[in-house]
Amino acid sequence: MKFLNDQRPSYDLTYEDVFMVPSRSSVGSRMNVDLATEDGTGTTIPIIVANMTAVAGRRMAETVARRGGMAILPQDVPADIAAHTISEVKSSHLLFDTPIRVKPHHTVGYVKHLMPKRAHGAAVVVDPESGRPVGLITEKDLQDVDNFAQVGRLMSTELLTLPETIDPREAFAVLTKNSRKLAPVVGEDGSLVGILTRKGALRASVYTPAVDAENRLRVGAAIGINGDVEGRARALLDAGADTLVVDTAHGHQESMIRAVERVRALDPGVPVVAGNVVSAAAVRDLADAGADIIKVGVGPGAMCTTRMQTGVGRPQFSAVLECAAEGREKGVHVWADGGVRHPRDVALALAAGASNVMVGSWFSGTYESPGDILWDADGRKYKESFGMASHRAVENRNASTEAFEKARREMFEEGISTARIYLEPGRGGVEDLLDRIVSGVRSSFTYAGATTIPEFRERAIVGVQSAAGFAEGKPRSTR
Repeated sequence: MKFLNDQRPSYDLTYEDVFMVPSRSSVGSRMNVDLATEDGTGTTIPIIVANMTAVAGRRMAETVARRGGMAILPQDVPADIAAHTISEVKSSHLLFDTPIRVKPHHTVGYVKHLMPKRAHGAAVVVDPESGRPVGLITEKDLQDVDNFAQVGRLMSTELLTLPETIDPREAFAVLTKNSRKLAPVVGEDGSLVGILTRKGALRASVYTPAVDAENRLRVGAAIGINGDVEGRARALLDAGADTLVVDTAHGHQESMIRAVERVRALDPGVPVVAGNVVSAAAVRDLADAGADIIKVGVGPGAMCTTRMQTGVGRPQFSAVLECAAEGREKGVHVWADGGVRHPRDVALALAAGASNVMVGSWFSGTYESPGDILWDADGRKYKESFGMASHRAVENRNASTEAFEKARREMFEEGISTARIYLEPGRGGVEDLLDRIVSGVRSSFTYAGATTIPEFRERAIVGVQSAAGFAEGKPRSTR
C-alpha cells in the first residue's frame, strides 16, 4: 500500500480518515477477483466472525463457513459444549441450509419460537416416524393464528422437493419455474437433507465454502490466557477446531506470551492466533512466542469502552498498517479486529495489510446470531449485543467463582452490557451482510486493478481526508 503523493501523516488514522484512489485497471469484472486468504485459515473470503457470545454460535458458524468465512467460538463456552458445536458445524451440508424441523402435532407457539433461528423464514414439517418432509410452514402461515393450533392443520402440503444431487443452477431454474422461493432437499430415501432457497442457489455460484482437508466446514475457537490453557486447547483440537485464538483484551503481557508458548508446545497443527495488540513490538513478541496470526485492535469495537475508560488504544487503520508491516518482517499475518462499519472499512483493512477482517456487533443483528429476536415498541426486530469485557460478560464468565472474588472482579468492567442491534427489514440474514461486504470489497479490488489480496495490498493507493471529505462520500437522504 502507498500513500497518495507519499504524504504519510505524522498522526494515526481511523478508517474514516482515509480513502482509496482508483488506479489503471485491467480487471474487467468483480467476478474475476479471488478473495481467498493466505494466512493458513482456509477462508475464501476475508471475514472472521468475532468470538463474542452474542455473535458467534453454531448457526452463525455454519452459515458463514458455507460462504467462505469462519466464526470463532467464544472462550466463555465450556469446552464440551464448544466441542459439540464444532462437531455440528462440521456435519453441516456445504450447499444446503440446515432446516428447521417440526412435526405436525407441534403448536404454532413452538414454531414461532424456532422460525427466527434461520433467515429463510420457513420450517419443514416431517413425518414423526420416517422423518420425511410432509409439509412446509412459513411465517405468513402463522400470522393471526392461535398459538395452540397445530401446524399439521396449517402447513402447505403441495410440497416441491429437490433431490440432493441437484446442481445449484438447475435448482434455481426449478424454483423459479414453480414460483417457489425455497424447497426442502431430500436424499435418495426421501429423508430430509436440507433446505435451499433461490438466493442460496445463486450464492453457491458466487462463494466457495471454507472447508478442511476432509471437505467439512471450518470453525475456530477461542481460549483464554488463564486456567487450564493446555486442557481446553487439546479438547478443542480433538473436536476438530481449525484455528485456535488465544484471546485477551491486553495481548502484550507476560501471561499472553506464556499462554501462546504453551499452546505452541502442543504442536497443534492449526493456525494459532494471539491478541489483541496495536504495536510492532507486540507483534514481534507474540510472533517469537509462536503465534502464526496476530489480532490487531484495542478499543475500536462498537461494544468497547476501553478508550473512554482508560485512554488506551490506537486508531485502527494505523494500528493495522504498522502491525502488518512488522508481521511481514516476522513471517506472520494479522487480523484486523474491530472498527468496521461499512464494506469500505473491510477493503481498507486489507489494503493496510490484514489477511482477514474480524466482525462482531455488525453481525449480531442477524437471524443467525445466538440471541433471541426481540421487538421494540414500534414492532421493529432487534437482538441484544454486549462487549466481552462488560459487566454482563464478566458476571457470566465468573458464575462459578467464589462470591467475594466474583464481586471484586465485577467492579472492573470495560464495555457495553446491553445494546440493541436492529435487523434490517427484509435483509436480516448474515448472508445479506456478506453479500454487501463482498460486493464492496470485490469492487475495491477492481478499482485498484487487483485480483488477489496480496496484489491489492501492493497496488492500493490511500489518501488522507477531513471529516468533511468522509461526509461527502455518504449518500444523501432522499426524504
